[in-house]
Amino acid sequence: MKLQKGKNNCIVDVLDVKVGHVTLFEKVDEENTICTGVTAILPHSGNIFRQKLPVGSSVINGFGKTAGLVQIEEIGLLESPIMLTNTFSVGAVKQGALKYMLEQNEEIGDTTGTINIVVGECNDSFLNSIRLQAITPDHAVEAIHNATTHPVEEGAVGAGKGMQCFGYKGGIGTSSRVVSADEHDYTVGCLVVSNFGKSDDALFADWKKKNQDTPDGSIMMIIATDAPLYDRQLKRLATRCAAGLARTGSNIDHGSGDIAIAFSTANKHDHKHTSILDSLSFIRDDHPMMNQLFQAVVESTEEAIISSLKHAETTEGRKGRVLEKAPF
Repeated sequence: MKLQKGKNNCIVDVLDVKVGHVTLFEKVDEENTICTGVTAILPHSGNIFRQKLPVGSSVINGFGKTAGLVQIEEIGLLESPIMLTNTFSVGAVKQGALKYMLEQNEEIGDTTGTINIVVGECNDSFLNSIRLQAITPDHAVEAIHNATTHPVEEGAVGAGKGMQCFGYKGGIGTSSRVVSADEHDYTVGCLVVSNFGKSDDALFADWKKKNQDTPDGSIMMIIATDAPLYDRQLKRLATRCAAGLARTGSNIDHGSGDIAIAFSTANKHDHKHTSILDSLSFIRDDHPMMNQLFQAVVESTEEAIISSLKHAETTEGRKGRVLEKAPF
């Protein structure tokens, strides 16, 4: 039985999660078009460095250039917005997010340690003149400032502006599910940047591929939940994104960077906490609720990918290349 969808069927159905976009689109000359952007996911509205969140990640196929996953794997805490952009702009976006976080926290790099900025990417060079490196650090800051709890704009926006999926126009997609047990209700939300697959792998058999050689591509899948989980459990949730991805027809190709990050807004970790011991409450691994959470991840990931295709628009990019809206 399928799970109930969240109020807005969107990652911001998880209370206090915010999403913001900056979209760039400019025809520079006959050969070049800037067709790219930045998306920022803020896990809560407070100070993320001072109130860190448990987080886990899963590298399903590692053909990617993300930043920050090593420390997530080691420490299991999220202390910055999750930023999404194109492959060549990871550095600029990381610099912009760092600038924002330094302005919010005078202690970073001074009276306390450094900060782990998390940036994910997909290669939008089929439509975007990626060599122009149009994204600047200020665009990352702008995306963070644009973040709201309003339903997320989907399709060819933000980090999804130049992306392709199954040979059609891909981009930003989102979905959510609600799970319930023993009078406890929790929400799971997913946001993706879809940029993967060939159309002969497509979701619907009657989709016909245009004569164009789109690359293997990649996908970033971000899971948010208010369920009280810790980092190892969140890694298990992130791993289930692979099942949602496979349901759409992806083969997780050699050149595809398929990466998932999952965080919980429960059990905030106070940066200034100095006690030798700490404690938290979390859902037992063997409780049936965990299976519901896994199902919620699979369903919301699958639907977020489909939604990214449904909301995208036919887009012309560099060298006159055109990606058409998928035939829904």
